[in-house]
Amino acid sequence: MQGFLEGLRERLGPAGFLSEQEAMAPYLTDWRKMFTGSALAVLRPTSTEQVAAAVRLCAAHGVGIVPQGGNTGLAGGATPMGQTPQVVLSLNRMTAIGAPDPVGMVIEAQAGAILQNVKEAAAGCGRQLPISIAAEGSATIGGLIATNAGGVNVLRYGMTRDFVLGLEVVLADGRVLNGLKQLRKDNAGFDWKQLFIGSEGAFGIVTAAILRLTPQTRHRSVALLSLRDLAAALNLLSLFQDRLGEAITAFELIADDAMRLVEANCGLTAPVSGGGWYVLIEASSSLDGLVPAVEAALEVAFDKGLIVDGTLAASEHQAKALWALREHVTEAEARAGKSLKHDVSLPIGQLGAFLGDLSQSLKDFAPSSRANIFGHLGDGNLHTNIILGDTPPALCDVITGMVHDLVVARGGSISAEHGLGQYRMPDWQRLTPGSEQDLAAALKGALDPKGLMNPGKGVVELHPQRSGQVQS
Repeated sequence: MQGFLEGLRERLGPAGFLSEQEAMAPYLTDWRKMFTGSALAVLRPTSTEQVAAAVRLCAAHGVGIVPQGGNTGLAGGATPMGQTPQVVLSLNRMTAIGAPDPVGMVIEAQAGAILQNVKEAAAGCGRQLPISIAAEGSATIGGLIATNAGGVNVLRYGMTRDFVLGLEVVLADGRVLNGLKQLRKDNAGFDWKQLFIGSEGAFGIVTAAILRLTPQTRHRSVALLSLRDLAAALNLLSLFQDRLGEAITAFELIADDAMRLVEANCGLTAPVSGGGWYVLIEASSSLDGLVPAVEAALEVAFDKGLIVDGTLAASEHQAKALWALREHVTEAEARAGKSLKHDVSLPIGQLGAFLGDLSQSLKDFAPSSRANIFGHLGDGNLHTNIILGDTPPALCDVITGMVHDLVVARGGSISAEHGLGQYRMPDWQRLTPGSEQDLAAALKGALDPKGLMNPGKGVVELHPQRSGQVQS
């Protein structure tokens, strides 16, 4: 093994090879400090050629590779796990960003480029990359692609997958697939890049991407509204879709309890009150007339009795203040005590029934816990977090299994935008039909027959055993 490590050091240079525990430590624990693993070394290549050389050497010695971007994931997908010899391969030195093409509306970036930096590069030529997530100051393009990240703008623009025109990928045997095409139409054979988007590094390592840009919007309007119940929120969503169409950028839901946590723990005050739920709506457009259109939609909503109270931002400062309430929900929850986080999606018509099921089940399973609900109502994605209170730690897996059972029973997904990682893999195995698991295993076997790419993630083993159960 010493010869193997020396070979890696030779190929990557002193700055690209870390083996001291103190230097490796930041790469071995996820940012939530839920998962910690061990590695033989941390690799920090600066080029696709170095990535390929490292992968070939690992393949020859049977050493697993854990790709890592900004290490901002919420499911432990970029943290080593298990006893298999592994290295962490960080893309954080591959940060090059090409000049954006404002006519073709594309930009090329290496996998380690920070999302915020790519967005700023696009803005410099009057274009935008409208992927918006809380960690955009540290999340990397490769990590976004590997997890198919979502965010607050999915309602209008879609997931990360919808922005990827081309990829460069290092396969498990070290070969390089160069598909860095700027084409929006290409039906010449299989669209193989889709296999790697959302695969959590289980099939190969994304090293660069061509991303689609959109016109930069010149106007935006932000409103915070309080509503009596979830039914009113769904009716309001339908009304705004009818009247504003594609101008709706975000439609965020915040439970009254979640808003009270923000006020109590973050020093912020909601300027509206009087409802069981809040919605934060943002509309944006490159065309004039947006604000009058939003005002007209709000007037109709008030006339229909859908809104209890509301405010429309009159300035960019006020808009940011309204968004701050939504953006501090996670921080407020953390200050309220330990919690279990569930990132789920459901058919929008099933949201009310699911929340009713959840409320009753918590009373039965963990009466001292409480749900903290917020998320992206417009695309059916709820952050269904459970603040544990005095709930015994032994019940945590039971509660998570129960939440996931309820989601699947209503036709939903146990991972809307954060991936499976280590956190959700057991329930994915338990709840996913055998045919779907067999397909995943077949793809894994074809692309990574030695099972060395991000061991334990994406597909736990080439022939899944479905007998392992998480109690529910």
